[in-house]
Amino acid sequence: MYNRLKEDKELYPLERKNFFPASWKKRIVVKTLGATLFIFCLMGEGTVESAEKVTVGLVEEVILLPWKVKIPARIDTGAATSSLDARDITIKGKTVEFSLPEKYGGLRISRPIVAWRTIRSAAARDQRPVVVLEFCLGSQIIRTRVNLNDRSQVKYPLLVGRNALRKNFVVDCMKERCAPPACPEVQNK
Repeated sequence: MYNRLKEDKELYPLERKNFFPASWKKRIVVKTLGATLFIFCLMGEGTVESAEKVTVGLVEEVILLPWKVKIPARIDTGAATSSLDARDITIKGKTVEFSLPEKYGGLRISRPIVAWRTIRSAAARDQRPVVVLEFCLGSQIIRTRVNLNDRSQVKYPLLVGRNALRKNFVVDCMKERCAPPACPEVQNK
C-alpha cells in the first residue's frame, strides 16, 4: 500500500499540499480583496453619485464657446482625448489658426497651442496640435484640451473623449440627444 501511494505522488506531483509558492498566495489574497473592494465601491457610492451627474447619449449637440457655434458631437468613452474637425490648419509660432467646416459656419479661430500629441489611428500616427476649448454640453460648461484634425471623412465634427467626460457625466449608450445645451451663456443668445 505504501509503495502505491508513493507511485501516485510521483505520477501526480501537482496534488501536493503546497502547490503555490508563498508569494503567489499573497498575490491571490491581495487580488481577491482588491476585486471585492472594487465591487463594493461600484455598488455603494456609484449609484448615489450618478444621480448628481448629467446623463448624455452617444450623440449630443454642443455649443462652442464663446463663438456660440452649435455642432453635433460623438460621445466616445473609448477615446482618451477629444478631437475637433479643423480645416486649413496654419501654425504661426505657438498659435494655431483653423477653420470650422463650412456646414457649421466656416468660422476662422485662432488659439494658443498648449501641446502636441501623437495620435494613433487605424491608418497611421499623426502629430496634432492641442488647444484648450470651452463648450456647453447639457447644463455643463466644459473646458478641456482638444486635438485638431481634419475629420471631414467622419460623420461628427467633434469627438468628446474621456478627458472631457471625466467627472460630470454618465453615458447612456442606448440614447441620443438627451442633454441639449442649457448653459447660462447659451440661454442669453
